[in-house]
Amino acid sequence: MWSIAEVKKTGKIALKKNYWGCVLVSLILSILTAGSAMSGTSSSLSQTADKLEQMGLNSSEVLAVMAFIVSFALIFSIIWTAMRIFLLNPLEIGCHSYLKENIVDEVTLNRLGDGFANYKRIVLTVFLRDLFLGLWFCLLFIPGLVKSYSYMMVPYILLDDPELKGTEAITRSRQMMNGNKWRAFMMDLSFIGWWLLSLLTCGLVGVLYSTPYRLSAKAALYHELKRNAG
Repeated sequence: MWSIAEVKKTGKIALKKNYWGCVLVSLILSILTAGSAMSGTSSSLSQTADKLEQMGLNSSEVLAVMAFIVSFALIFSIIWTAMRIFLLNPLEIGCHSYLKENIVDEVTLNRLGDGFANYKRIVLTVFLRDLFLGLWFCLLFIPGLVKSYSYMMVPYILLDDPELKGTEAITRSRQMMNGNKWRAFMMDLSFIGWWLLSLLTCGLVGVLYSTPYRLSAKAALYHELKRNAG
């Protein structure tokens, strides 16, 4: 059974070994993750309509403005989704490649391009992972959270075994995380002090230390689970 303390120690050593590279890669991953939060803007359309009416616009004018807003939001959503699937998801895999290799070897930022090798397979697998997660979160938050830990090793498995198909990589991650999801969740919770400190410093501690530390620990966890499975 792996130890949270030992996994975090391994991640911390890797972070210190290649500090600025880990900070940059973790910042990219954080931006990619934050970008998915841009999809919730359409929920306030009714409030927008009320404000337009308060400005003295008649019903037809309000409908025209709302139609423009909805059309713009739809086009933006389509463009963002396409960019996410075909560009940002492979970049996410490249970031995880950098952090994974940094645990065991010297690494350069050229690793960010690893997500664009075997491109179609990586695009399809990450799309399926996100689709399955979205469906689970549509059920309830807790099942979605549990599945997010089940699929946590997908990026590393994609990089280590180029012969696996998309659904096979997702299945392998589920098998690898079987019996380990709770401990992985507890490892994330162990960073709560760093999260609070990051809030108090307007995110500075998160950018410069706690996020690269946490992501390096997750990469170290993959190596530990892979070694135990072998």
